[in-house]
Amino acid sequence: MIPPAFIHDLLARTDIVEIVGRVVTLKKAGATHKGLCPFHGEKTPSFTVSASRQTYHCFGCGVHGNAIGFLMEHSGLSFIDAVKDLAQQVGLQVPADDASPQERERAARMKEKQATLVDVLAKACEHYRGQLKASPRAVDYLKRRGLSGEIAARFALGYAADGWRGLAGVFARYDDPLLEESGLVIDRPAADPARDSSASAGGQDDPAAVSSKRYDRFRDRIMFPIRSVQGEVIGFGGRVLDQGEPKYLNSPETPVFVKGRELYGLHEARAALRKHGFALVVEGYMDVVALAQLGFPNAVATLGTACTAEHVQKLLRFTDSIVFAFDGDAAGRRAAQRALEASLPHASDTRSIRFLFLPPEHDPDSFVREKGAAAFEACIAQAVPLSRQLIAIASEGCDLDAAEGRARLLANARPLWEALPQGALKRQLLAELAACARDDLEQLRRQWGQPGPPADSRGSAAHRVHPRRAGPIKREMANLLDRAIWLLLHRSDGWTDLDGDAHDLLCVQPAPYAALFAAIERSVHEHGALAPGALLDELRQSVAGDALGSAALARIAAFHGPGTEGDSAVELSRVIAKLQLKAVDEELERLFESGVDSPDSQRRSRELMETRRRLKA
Repeated sequence: MIPPAFIHDLLARTDIVEIVGRVVTLKKAGATHKGLCPFHGEKTPSFTVSASRQTYHCFGCGVHGNAIGFLMEHSGLSFIDAVKDLAQQVGLQVPADDASPQERERAARMKEKQATLVDVLAKACEHYRGQLKASPRAVDYLKRRGLSGEIAARFALGYAADGWRGLAGVFARYDDPLLEESGLVIDRPAADPARDSSASAGGQDDPAAVSSKRYDRFRDRIMFPIRSVQGEVIGFGGRVLDQGEPKYLNSPETPVFVKGRELYGLHEARAALRKHGFALVVEGYMDVVALAQLGFPNAVATLGTACTAEHVQKLLRFTDSIVFAFDGDAAGRRAAQRALEASLPHASDTRSIRFLFLPPEHDPDSFVREKGAAAFEACIAQAVPLSRQLIAIASEGCDLDAAEGRARLLANARPLWEALPQGALKRQLLAELAACARDDLEQLRRQWGQPGPPADSRGSAAHRVHPRRAGPIKREMANLLDRAIWLLLHRSDGWTDLDGDAHDLLCVQPAPYAALFAAIERSVHEHGALAPGALLDELRQSVAGDALGSAALARIAAFHGPGTEGDSAVELSRVIAKLQLKAVDEELERLFESGVDSPDSQRRSRELMETRRRLKA
């Protein structure tokens, strides 16, 4: 674990304007810097970087954070990797963990080996790209598949020529162990006559004439470089041009390439995931490339393996919404079940995971070409939610008109339901399962070990517990949040007048407030200032099906009036100041309860006390 004091020191030494400025063109705008957001497509700059607060915030898509968060968001790094990257940039040494010297030495050797393999694979990628340009047959194949030169360049497509030792002219030593370790060549014992059936026997350097029994893995194939999130080539997928088996040939797993962790096209899709708001997971390389050509650049694919929990977790670092697209045949249904099982541990209340089934005769590429992009978008809109897919899988083969079938439904559903994290989705799904099985909800809740509702459940947000808070929210806090929403309803352009700190504060409030403030932010960005009635309709749609959110909106509309005459912007700023003051008081209380004997705690308490004095003034 990295000590918090080191993180604090690291951020203190970091200039976020410099970090962000390496990838975003920033211009000075008063006390901040502005530029085009790198996380969603826009023509008017709404992305701000504050040198004084050392934070970034986008008024368009809502992303915000510090320098570490920016590296995580933009480069797809984990927290640890982002800290290490930033520390290296500012010349700090990350404190050593509890690993032994031998373990640290092994880790250093592995990192060096990985860097070397990446260099080897990058060199092979450039060779394959050159071979594509020199092969009219390979170029004609891509054109027949409807791919442009621009899309081929974007995905760095290449061609492995029909020859057993084509890479011998690329690398100085064809017998270099790194070529085998990277998966580019195969080295078989001299007594083993087996050969890759996909190669043509008439290619150059026929194996009968090659004494070493060492030969290229990929031959006469369109080459799809597999890149890490950071853009490094870590492996390849190769597709035959004509008939042959296997149709697709993938790199073996190596120190830099693990199929269960990587997604094809994720590096290329990062910006599109932000712009489109969801990730489209398909099955093949060609689907990803063709969909990008046809207006769906947010598509990614698993690499010849079933979807894993690591795949889902990696995608959710870029988006809160995933749509899995499968064929409607038996194989597609099996793949959907594996994707469902992988998704369940990550299916929180704020995430959307859905399942799309195409007709058996189509894959996404062929469907879009035959039916059009609008038809495919309609299919995406009608994708089945995770909850409904879970019930469909659990009830498959169950006669729900018979007690035995309903009992089987519950038996099938229980391990899937138990994999869900605690939250509203899990509670609501239990109610749906009870209804499907015609079972008593309270009895099923007790049987499955799910806690029931609290004794005093009046539905008010003031009596809900926010996961980030130590105790229940006081009614005074709920009233302030209600008032903030009412003021924004009646002057939605007031949202753009708030700074990043205010947005951060409002968007981490307990349910349903965080969702309501996020909906306001999204609406203002997409539509500009709306009339109160129009914005209220937008908010109602955003919490449709959420009893708590709907109740909060009804309460706000019914009981909050204009109040005293005056400037609503001034009142909003006062409400925000009160909320900030209460957040400071809460943090101070937690600090004092845990003790302020450490230097970091003392420093933080002084900062909070100063902030408190300023807010009180």
